Amino acid sequence: MVYWLQQTLNALQLGSIYALIALGYTMVYGILTMINFAHGDVFMVGAFFCFLAAVYLGLPFAPTLLLTMLGTALLGVLIERLAYKPLRHAPRVSAIITALGVGIFLENFTLALAPYPKHIPPLLENTNWDLGGVSLSSLQVIIIFLSLGLMFLLDYVVHRTSVGMAMRAISWDKTFVPLMGVPVNLIVSITFAIGAGLAGAAGTMYGLAYPVIDPYMGIMVGWKAFISAVVGGIGNIRGAMIGAFILGGVEIMVAAFLPSTYRDFVAFALLLVLLVVRPYGILGSPRIQKV
Repeated sequence: MVYWLQQTLNALQLGSIYALIALGYTMVYGILTMINFAHGDVFMVGAFFCFLAAVYLGLPFAPTLLLTMLGTALLGVLIERLAYKPLRHAPRVSAIITALGVGIFLENFTLALAPYPKHIPPLLENTNWDLGGVSLSSLQVIIIFLSLGLMFLLDYVVHRTSVGMAMRAISWDKTFVPLMGVPVNLIVSITFAIGAGLAGAAGTMYGLAYPVIDPYMGIMVGWKAFISAVVGGIGNIRGAMIGAFILGGVEIMVAAFLPSTYRDFVAFALLLVLLVVRPYGILGSPRIQKV
């Protein structure tokens, strides 16, 4: 029982980080029906911003987190305006190729700045507790509860505010919504900013939990977050959260009972099996197009 509780805590920590990144994938897909394959690299840039703020500015945790989220949010808007907006009416494959190009650019630009890997200094005093044999650290508590707080805040924005209402309206019909006075370009930019800001928060928390960063750290983590979004039903925010915790749980359990090299194999196998059994994910549904 103690062993299972310990693995559950580890799964919650990993799933929380995946969920914050998966939300960016699912929000952009919900609005523009495109996969932003550069999103994993935005997460990497978030970890890099965290390193800069912690080492060169000497900021504590809270200002570092806010500065990182702000920086990645601006980066998300910049990417959307320069790379994706000119291709909004182009064939979808053009946007996919562009997204891959943006990701490669971010990796190589970051690589050119300094030698890697870099080590993020501890920004929080990490206290370990022993709860009847279950080891719990203050860093785990902060990662889990901060991630859940950001997820619930996003869910509130999407379902209870006018901005969220505009996002949902655009996801249903991008042709007629502008006729009702909805500023589509602004809402798309806000969507990219929120998704990139959450990826920045994930980069900060990942950098604190696993303090070695390099320009290629976003590739595999980004793919895992993408799998999480697909498992939950890409385009569905709550589905992305559920998918992330499922994938985090599967990976932790695989690492607990099998060699850790099986983790990636199982993650991608899960995606393939799900696409066969339920192509639209756990909470996803097919889009009906009227002709």
